[in-house]
Amino acid sequence: MKLYYHPLSGHAHRAQLFVSLLGLPHELVEVDLKAGAHKTPEFLALNPFGQVPVLDDNGVVIADSNAILVYLAKKSGRTEWLPEDPQGAAAVQRWLSVAAGEVAYGPCAARLITVFGAKFNPEEVIARAHTLLVRVENHLTDHEWLVGTHPTIADVALYSYVARAPEGNVDLSGYPTVNAFLRRIEALPGFTPFVQTSAGLTA
Repeated sequence: MKLYYHPLSGHAHRAQLFVSLLGLPHELVEVDLKAGAHKTPEFLALNPFGQVPVLDDNGVVIADSNAILVYLAKKSGRTEWLPEDPQGAAAVQRWLSVAAGEVAYGPCAARLITVFGAKFNPEEVIARAHTLLVRVENHLTDHEWLVGTHPTIADVALYSYVARAPEGNVDLSGYPTVNAFLRRIEALPGFTPFVQTSAGLTA
C-alpha cells in the first residue's frame, strides 16, 4: 500500500492519520508540490485532478482524502469507523461533507494563505473558520465524538485542519470543547502528528 502525500497537506495528513490508526503497513511517497510533481503525466495518471493524497492499494487507486477514509474503513472491515446502519452512515457522511465544505473554505483556506501564500481574503476565511468552530463546539458540548460514542472517520476528517487552524491565524483558545476533542484524537493508539509550521499564531 502506497500513500502519495505531502507533509504540509492537511488532506494528505487526514489519510495518513487513518492508515496509522488502523495499523496498516504502508509506504509514504512524498510528492514535491513545489517542483510541480503533482502535475506530471505520471502523477496525473493516478489522479487527473493533480491533488494529494492518492492511495495505491496494490493497483487499486483511490484519490481524494475522504474517499480514502471510506475505502480503508470498508476494506479493513472496521465498521466502528464507518457504521453500516443507515442513520450512522448518514451522520458520518454529513461530517465528511463539512470537511469538504466548511473546513476546506474556513480553517484550511486560512492556513493556505500563511503556509502556501494563497490569495484568499483573510478576514473572510477566518470568519468562516470561527463560524464552523462555534458549531463544532456546540455539537461537542454533549458528545465526546462527532458521531456516536466512539471515534469514526468523521473525527479523522476534521482533525488535521482544525488542529492546525492557528497556523492560519484562527485562534482556538475560545473553544475548550474543541480543544478537548483534539486531545482525545491525539491520545488514540496509532495517532501520527501533523507537521507543525511556524506560520500564523504559532509563530
